[in-house]
Amino acid sequence: MITNTKTSKTLFQKCVSGFLAITAISLSACANAEIAPDPDISRIEGDSPMHAYILLDRTGSMSSIWDEALNSVNTYAVSLGTKQAGEKGDVDADVTLAVFDAQDGLQFDVLRKGASAKEWNEVSNDEASPRGMTPLFDAIGRIVSIAETDKPEKAVLVIMTDGQENSSREITKHGAKAALDRVREKGWEVVFLGAEFANFGDAEAVGQSYNKSMAVSKGKLGQTMDRLAQKSRSYAKGEEAEIEFDAEDRAIADEEDVKQRKGQ
Repeated sequence: MITNTKTSKTLFQKCVSGFLAITAISLSACANAEIAPDPDISRIEGDSPMHAYILLDRTGSMSSIWDEALNSVNTYAVSLGTKQAGEKGDVDADVTLAVFDAQDGLQFDVLRKGASAKEWNEVSNDEASPRGMTPLFDAIGRIVSIAETDKPEKAVLVIMTDGQENSSREITKHGAKAALDRVREKGWEVVFLGAEFANFGDAEAVGQSYNKSMAVSKGKLGQTMDRLAQKSRSYAKGEEAEIEFDAEDRAIADEEDVKQRKGQ
């Protein structure tokens, strides 16, 4: 009996020692293990989120300013994703870019979908070139549908065109206005830029106000889009309730020059 007791005691001590050894190894492994990064860690807490939707007219009449128009889009995206020296707070912006025209119906191509402005891949001539006619109302309906599906907290819809609606088949101007009204009701911003174009009859027909529409002269698209990006950042951070074009913006865009040359 004494032998059995000693044997049991010895076995018990070995079990306890083994358990303690395993526990020590496990604790050591946990202490040295690297914690997996949070997938959202790149979105720094405090950055203001927003999504910019750019609707770019690629109809045939855009040929003479197409390179400049594409470069201005790149300027906007890069500027949107860049924090300026001394700027308070930052913006976590995504950009969706779509181009449109009409060739036997709406041709609508999304060239960038939810691309990070901070890591923008510049769009080039190899991806799209001018052609066709102007189904503006149809294109508005499509871009709004994309935005409504995404459901961003804040959004800016930038529409750049050089001509009037002339070939929509999917929705009327009333349908386009209803779509943009839904956007405005969400607190999202809509701006119209006339590239070498100052007739905003179509813009007014879909509910666009003068303060959010502006004609831009050739050679001024880049500066204009850069300034628009800064306004978009201020809107995203809540520094400005809305985006509007002021006298300085219009002077830099040479809006009066466009109106005089185009007789609009």
